[in-house]
Amino acid sequence: MAKIALLIGMSEYEAGLASLPQAEKDVEAIQRVLVNPEMGGFAPGDVTVLKNPQRQEMEDAIYKLYANHHKDDLVLFYFSGHSVIVESGDFYFSTHNTKKNQGKLKTASAVAAKDVHNWINQSKSKRLVLILDCCVSGAFAQGSTAKDSGTINLQQHLGGEGRVILTASTSTQYAFESDGLDLSIYTHYLVEGIATGAADQDRDGLITADELHRYAKNKVQEASPAITPEFYPHKDGCQIFLAQSPQDDPRLNYRREVERLIDGFGKFTIPARHLLKSLRVQWKLDTDVAEAIETEVKQPYQQYQRKIQKYEEILVKKIAVEPTLSQRTLKEFKEYQQRLGLRDEDVAPIEKTIIGQQKPIAPQAISPNPANQFEFDIVKVDAQGQPINRNRGRTEYFTENLGNGVGLDMVAIPGGTFLMGSPENEPERLDWESPQHSVTIQPFFMGKFPVTQTQWAAVADFKSVNIELNPDPSHFKGANRPVECVSWDDAVEFCARLSQKTGKTYRLPSEAEWEYACRAGTTSPFYFGDTISTDLANYDGTDWVYQGTIYPGNYDQGTTGEYREQTTDVGTFPANPFGLFDMHGHIWEWCQDEWHENYHQAPADGSAWLGNDDDNQLRVLRGGSWFTNPKNCRSASRIYYYRAERDNFHSYIGLRVACSVD
Repeated sequence: MAKIALLIGMSEYEAGLASLPQAEKDVEAIQRVLVNPEMGGFAPGDVTVLKNPQRQEMEDAIYKLYANHHKDDLVLFYFSGHSVIVESGDFYFSTHNTKKNQGKLKTASAVAAKDVHNWINQSKSKRLVLILDCCVSGAFAQGSTAKDSGTINLQQHLGGEGRVILTASTSTQYAFESDGLDLSIYTHYLVEGIATGAADQDRDGLITADELHRYAKNKVQEASPAITPEFYPHKDGCQIFLAQSPQDDPRLNYRREVERLIDGFGKFTIPARHLLKSLRVQWKLDTDVAEAIETEVKQPYQQYQRKIQKYEEILVKKIAVEPTLSQRTLKEFKEYQQRLGLRDEDVAPIEKTIIGQQKPIAPQAISPNPANQFEFDIVKVDAQGQPINRNRGRTEYFTENLGNGVGLDMVAIPGGTFLMGSPENEPERLDWESPQHSVTIQPFFMGKFPVTQTQWAAVADFKSVNIELNPDPSHFKGANRPVECVSWDDAVEFCARLSQKTGKTYRLPSEAEWEYACRAGTTSPFYFGDTISTDLANYDGTDWVYQGTIYPGNYDQGTTGEYREQTTDVGTFPANPFGLFDMHGHIWEWCQDEWHENYHQAPADGSAWLGNDDDNQLRVLRGGSWFTNPKNCRSASRIYYYRAERDNFHSYIGLRVACSVD
């Protein structure tokens, strides 16, 4: 098995494209880690480096890279430099003699991605890696635009069997500052991940392509949240091994602890600082080595803070000479913000303080765009569970972008006051649903669906906050099925990672918020009415006999139904009047609250009921599940479970997230 690499760095251009001084340094740094026998393990003679090649030289080198190799050979192509998309949507790699004429690319002076794609497809190797640290720009005739000038689908241009693509950004709209780094920001963290071994996230001594990308992406977004590095796997391509990492290395172990303990502001709590000091002594690390590791880990957080400070300084200076900012100035600030790699929500607090009013924030921010609305069916049933009324509801929402095309829809829940708990005449109620009491809820957002397995995997890929997450814990597999087999601690970590990534406050709902959102203004046992049917929710609709006791599959005067014995895709059944799906049955959902045997002295403001008893390891679950009878699916039904338990016997426990209105 051979390991071959071609590294191209394009720093200098004849005309029409800005120089990129870091590109040549990028290929040198990548070369160093690849040929290091303790890292990449490539033979020096099998790594070709080209700096500022002419078009023909570059084409010949790429063609040669993919010719005459075997199935198990590892073939790596790295490119740092300008890439250009033209109005037809075609994609080109720049060369030293690439030219533009009146803003339009002379395609004969660049290397077409479709040609590279053809050469890759002819390769016999099934272990192909493309790493593209490109500064992407558009090249259109005046008055023209590309078919899709916002992003580039590199899977379409270069994807295929047996290959993976790692890219710094798919945006064609702007370039980003590297904030004083010697290398391009994405390459800097690729090199760091290999050189330190920190990219070996499963700690098996090997660094795969997807592990390397995840490490670099997390680091890039700590410094520049608006940059969106992407990873394009195909079949087993994500298991391509690129490098090795040291085992039981105290420096790497210390780095991992620093990564785990650092907070979202690049600082350590006092207990964390003492813990690190004790670990440093335990692992016999010199103080200067430990401090150097901490400095590296802090670097992206410090870069982010410097960018925030830059933006604030420039805004203050501009306000001093232009108290009311013109549309042109606002546009210039938007471009500067984008160049810094900052999102709207990163700069909004600064603008609110300095300008005196908060600029409208993009749809991914907390305030829902009124245009973001959806319609849904609302079903009401009679005493036997037969539908008697269907209406159309409409509500507002926003979508949190989790990356790689995965979104999380968050529905606006209006504030209000309701009666929590069940009345004493409600069939099959339990005493711990008493006493009924009035609770006032503030507006918030709640997940349209239980968290799906796709959403869980996406967030599990984010930087950890307190504990590790299994990206695929569920017993019943399905991308659009709810995640299950998750503990309360897992659910809290999911929310913490989401909060850290987005800057919003994601959390589990309080028990009061959950019941208020479930009822959605109704007072009956179910939001459908006085009973329920398996046409409206996923639960056990059959009679179950256990130790001589019959647990009925019907509720009150309703009829029995089917038992699906597993989860189903979220959104299969009708929503409640707030536009929330699967609040009855399907999956038990964790709440923030500790378990209490009744509602005596429960909070009246909708907050989570948390005590000071560290021995209380019980947490509240709401909603019922596919496994339970209908009485446990009522709006008022509540049970508990141990916060840290996690095993496949509990394939009926999942979560739904809430988001505070800040």
